[in-house]
Amino acid sequence: MEKLDLRKQYKDLYQPSANQVSVVKVPSLKFAMVDGTIEPGHTPGTSPSFQQAMEALYGISYTLKFMSKLRKENPVDYTVMALEGLWWIQDGEFDIRQPGNWLWTVMMMQPEHITAKMFRDALAQLREKKPSPALDKLRFETFREGLCVQIMHIGPYADEPATVDRLRAFAAENGLRDLVGRGGKHHEIYLGDPRKATPSKLKTVLRHPVEKAKIESIP
Repeated sequence: MEKLDLRKQYKDLYQPSANQVSVVKVPSLKFAMVDGTIEPGHTPGTSPSFQQAMEALYGISYTLKFMSKLRKENPVDYTVMALEGLWWIQDGEFDIRQPGNWLWTVMMMQPEHITAKMFRDALAQLREKKPSPALDKLRFETFREGLCVQIMHIGPYADEPATVDRLRAFAAENGLRDLVGRGGKHHEIYLGDPRKATPSKLKTVLRHPVEKAKIESIP
């Protein structure tokens, strides 16, 4: 049986350095996704819809893994990837220091051999085993992020703003324009489990889409 180690295959995207910002070009990748909004008075940690979305994503991802592993022709085993989140606001500039009014897409990357039909079949199985309102919002799409800056944040989620400042400073110093708040979305990849890891040891990849800054001509 073929075995895929996706974390190793995409090491540059999912295991960046915590000491320095890196520039990466993220290719088109397949994801299971759910969209939502943080309810008034809640944070990501207390939002009911966010928790349901996470459960749905883990459910569909493990269902797909076992379908792939147990199929009669060309069975493939692989590692289930980490939970990821895209964050933004409808209007104005996104500020990670003010977690209110946030819109989100939570997602988990899927291997290239996973098809739309496999996804539909897995979703049907999941609906029978563990019904949830979030399953109606699950979708399977290709997402291409393109040119980005990223870094590994180690520590509590509350300390992320300082690391985001490093991302933005690096982009500015290297002729790159940060696109978060300009159509781009703040991206987090959760490599640690907050239910098990101590806050000081949590690992989160922080990624921002960028573009080469335009040099204005002098009249």
